[in-house]
Amino acid sequence: MTITSQEQVTPVIAPPADFDVASVMGALYGPGITAQKGAFERQWVQELGEDIAVLYEEALKRPGGAVGRGPKRHYVEIHPEDIRGFVHLVTHPWVTAVCEAVLGPHYKVVEIGFDVPNPGAVDQPWHRDFPAPDDTVVGRRLNSLAFNLTTVDVYEDMGPFEIAPGTQWDDASEFEHGMFPPKSFYPRYFERAERKMPKMGDISVRSALTIHRGTANHSNKARPVLVLGVDAPGATNAERHDLQVSRAYFEQLPEYVKQHLTYRLVDELEPIVQGHTIEGLMMGEA
Repeated sequence: MTITSQEQVTPVIAPPADFDVASVMGALYGPGITAQKGAFERQWVQELGEDIAVLYEEALKRPGGAVGRGPKRHYVEIHPEDIRGFVHLVTHPWVTAVCEAVLGPHYKVVEIGFDVPNPGAVDQPWHRDFPAPDDTVVGRRLNSLAFNLTTVDVYEDMGPFEIAPGTQWDDASEFEHGMFPPKSFYPRYFERAERKMPKMGDISVRSALTIHRGTANHSNKARPVLVLGVDAPGATNAERHDLQVSRAYFEQLPEYVKQHLTYRLVDELEPIVQGHTIEGLMMGEA
């Protein structure tokens, strides 16, 4: 049984969040990123970090379990039930309110995973995570969002995430694979660049089309960050992922969560062979 991101049902409404819709819409359609400070308790984030550490170790031992995103940098896609806090994450009032405001009431979670820039990770090239869809290029509408949640306090030497605000609307006709701008464009990105140094408990949301990169990690600490990908109806990012849910876990999920997942229902979870590779970020051995 497969539920696709195209399926339309009457949505169950999550509890409302006390925030200004216009401010969130303005941030995502303007700079392309916004955040909620202190959204989660540090203890909850510590548990998330513990789960990710175990999953990362397992993924590195499994062929295709982790994909390189540059030297000393990996991405690992996981199952929702692999982490203790999945339901708390996807039902957090700020998360659900942002999704409904920007993507509409029929949005779907299509991806959960994590990035780990380890000590020695180098500057990535400026990039988008995937080519801009027609909804954005022609319709001038964002049809997907990426939430990021750090599991550690981030400092300047730890290779912080860097983003060039407002570039989600840039013409990509000269981009390699629709994702990698030529180096002649870099001065504009450096001029706009903002480095993000969140603390444990903070969560951000951005358009993955906004030009960004991971910077060099000069510290002796890894910087794991959880990634949650969400689509509006008509978006196709689910095709890049394999979001599996076991029947036993599915039966325990709140109805709101069930309705907002694109998933493959299985009797037993299967190891995920990473499919969302970004060739331009490989840059040699991870």
